[in-house]
Amino acid sequence: MVQKLETLIESASQTAGPYVHIGLMPTYAGNAGYYDEEIGTTPFLDESKAKGEIVEIVGSVFDGTGWAMRDALIESWQCDAGGVFPGEKGADPAFTGHCRFAADAESGEFTLRTVKPGSYQGRGGVESAPHISLWVVARGVNIGLNTRIYFEDEDNANDPLLNRIEQRPRVNTLIAKKTGDGKYRFDIRLQGEGETVFLDI
Repeated sequence: MVQKLETLIESASQTAGPYVHIGLMPTYAGNAGYYDEEIGTTPFLDESKAKGEIVEIVGSVFDGTGWAMRDALIESWQCDAGGVFPGEKGADPAFTGHCRFAADAESGEFTLRTVKPGSYQGRGGVESAPHISLWVVARGVNIGLNTRIYFEDEDNANDPLLNRIEQRPRVNTLIAKKTGDGKYRFDIRLQGEGETVFLDI
């Protein structure tokens, strides 16, 4: 049960605007020199030692007109190949589980290179299918949007979140399509036909 908080007032939200990259990925935005390297742009501490299958997920964030947004920024969070989250006992020490990446300024495509996550036991011991959680911001998005990536070559039939989606055809908006060995395509549609399922969390 969610605890009602009466002492905190909700902060006003505003669009991420064209400036989100300057604050979160300054080198990518053309402002080199602020950091030795961009923060969080890889989920690996040492990719050569990471356990499990390395995968690349390519996609775009489309607005309501079908335009691939060039200013979208995404953060991902996931468990490792063994289904263990960073900080938990047995977690892969070469993997952080978090990554920050942006759409290419020319093509509008993003690429996430990561470990394919394992399934894990959630609340009440219910097993969740392998997935990656995403947080999406871009111009016109007042509050960051949360969604997930599942994989078409995994058993998603009993996933508790997917089974809560009443409009069954929309489940497909959360499924990454396999395009090759270790490669997937996952597009995010902010509105209109094929709108991605977003989570209220």
